[in-house]
Amino acid sequence: MIDTLKKDSVIFVAGHRGLVGRAIVRALEEAGYTHILTRTHDALDLTDAHAVRDFFAHEHIEYVFLAAAKVGGIMSNKTYPADFIYQNLMIEANVIHEAYRSGVTKLLFLGSSCIYPKFAAQPITEDALLTGLLEPTNQAYAIAKIAGIELCRSYNAQYGTDYIALMPTNLYGPYDNFDLEHSHVLPALIRRFHDAKVVGAPTVTLWGTGSPKREFLHVDDLARACLFLMEGYSSSELVNIGTGEDVSIKELAELVQEVVGYQGTIVWDSSKPDGTPRKLLNVDRIKALGWEPRIPFKEGIAATYAWFTAQA
Repeated sequence: MIDTLKKDSVIFVAGHRGLVGRAIVRALEEAGYTHILTRTHDALDLTDAHAVRDFFAHEHIEYVFLAAAKVGGIMSNKTYPADFIYQNLMIEANVIHEAYRSGVTKLLFLGSSCIYPKFAAQPITEDALLTGLLEPTNQAYAIAKIAGIELCRSYNAQYGTDYIALMPTNLYGPYDNFDLEHSHVLPALIRRFHDAKVVGAPTVTLWGTGSPKREFLHVDDLARACLFLMEGYSSSELVNIGTGEDVSIKELAELVQEVVGYQGTIVWDSSKPDGTPRKLLNVDRIKALGWEPRIPFKEGIAATYAWFTAQA
């Protein structure tokens, strides 16, 4: 339960229709908060500075969860880098600046673990930021997210604001994007194996070698962390959010295959890129504050697959 927020505090969740935003809204509603503001893209384009200014000027917002972002997997990041850097920069700059102008009490900015160098020492600590080259396939997105962190730090330093930045690991859960062209690895695997199961395909071909390792966190665990830190953390030092454990993509694929019940064979196309070899976050900082994830990985995948099939 959040003690610093009143049940009727005006809370704006930017990006409420996305994977993370929906989870934050669910968590707030379950905790009994009654004044949660949301806006669809059609109602409020966060890349439009004038529209964002008018919105903050009229709504008397006290707390902001900035979960709005343009996101995607390797394919979409490589194909649309200009869209990724421009839209994310504009969203961050507009929301953070207008939060300051309108006197918002506290803002939480959600970044991404791709902000860290491609070959950062594992597990990755928060101070690895800006110590090496980024993964080229999502560099534009990562640079935009790094700018968001620096916006929070700079406004805190110059204006005494209370803006915090969280870096979640790879996320999954209900309302994820299962479109094969734009999705991340775990929902893409769920979709690939499900479709293959439905048509009885003998094989499923996956990109790369399966050797890279990734960490995954259920989005409901992230939402709990967001509420936890909004209540009890005030610092310009960013905070990693994850499980502290990772699996190889090969192990992940086999686990998803088992959950889905696909009986065919996995074929690895090693001519396709693997991406970053490993990306495991050091989560000592968040654990020292008293938070830990609750949802076991296989259980979370099974619940996500059940949600996915229920939408079909």
